[in-house]
Amino acid sequence: MSFGLSSLKVKPTGTERIELSEGTYGVPDVMTCGLEGTKSKLAPAHPLQMSEMKFAENKERMNMAMLRNIQGLHAPLQLTMELQAANKIGRLPFLPSSGFMSDILMGRDEEMGFEDFLNTVEFREQMAQPHAVLEKQLGFL
Repeated sequence: MSFGLSSLKVKPTGTERIELSEGTYGVPDVMTCGLEGTKSKLAPAHPLQMSEMKFAENKERMNMAMLRNIQGLHAPLQLTMELQAANKIGRLPFLPSSGFMSDILMGRDEEMGFEDFLNTVEFREQMAQPHAVLEKQLGFL
């Protein structure tokens, strides 16, 4: 019995129509765009590229569907509301947020990824003057 719920099997979502720039005769303008530029627009470089680009999104959708099938509709709704509340927590715009609360809710606090050691706060290039950032956000500048 499925109750009209989506399956746990993840379906790829990488089929997009790609528009190529056409020349005067209705064929792709290879002299302007080049062959490599056209090829990269037509297909991914590797068959797993689209799957890897959407891995986190597919994993989250699958976890929400599994949570809905096991505990009912209220569980993914509650988790989504808690995630939205965690993302609305405001800091001053010149202070970076670590997103620790949303990491805990999604279970990413136990994982070690590239963003954990390659994108640390002390190496980011987003230094700005606090007064200028606040004035821009408030619309004074």
